[in-house]
Amino acid sequence: MIEIEVKVRMTDAASARDLVLKSGARLEKERAFEENILYDFRSRSLTDGHQALRLRTVGRKCFLTFKGSPQRSRRFKVREEFEVEVRNEKQARKILQSLGLVPVFRYEKHRTVFRKDRLKVCLDETSLGVFLEIEGERSRIIRLVKLLGVSQSELIKLDYVQMYQQAGSGPA
Repeated sequence: MIEIEVKVRMTDAASARDLVLKSGARLEKERAFEENILYDFRSRSLTDGHQALRLRTVGRKCFLTFKGSPQRSRRFKVREEFEVEVRNEKQARKILQSLGLVPVFRYEKHRTVFRKDRLKVCLDETSLGVFLEIEGERSRIIRLVKLLGVSQSELIKLDYVQMYQQAGSGPA
């Protein structure tokens, strides 16, 4: 599947939540804590290819996600994404390590998920600040961004790893 998304920095979670709900979005998943660990080979071939292999834990659920190299886009982060739910996080970690993969970056956040039409809107609370991550079709994203009163110059197409690295937080 192709993932198309942008992020928008918000001032605080409460006003961002209100703004999203006033846009007509509906709450899909209440606020939950997430731990995200990126894996790579010791050679850093995934990182060098701008790809990512992530193990995300949300409560008792765990997801393994591969993200391909970003495609060219001026405004949006566009990349292939494949995700599967994993039933046993410890065994998944053992499999990854047995394949020669090592944890290279770790970050945490609280995420609340909303839906607006065919858009997925995530309210992310991170140590970098509060962000809306909007995923879906380009035209729908632009319509929602305008509805939220956000200018296109405020759109962020970096992923969280890139944002943490820009802020001076290096690999795990």
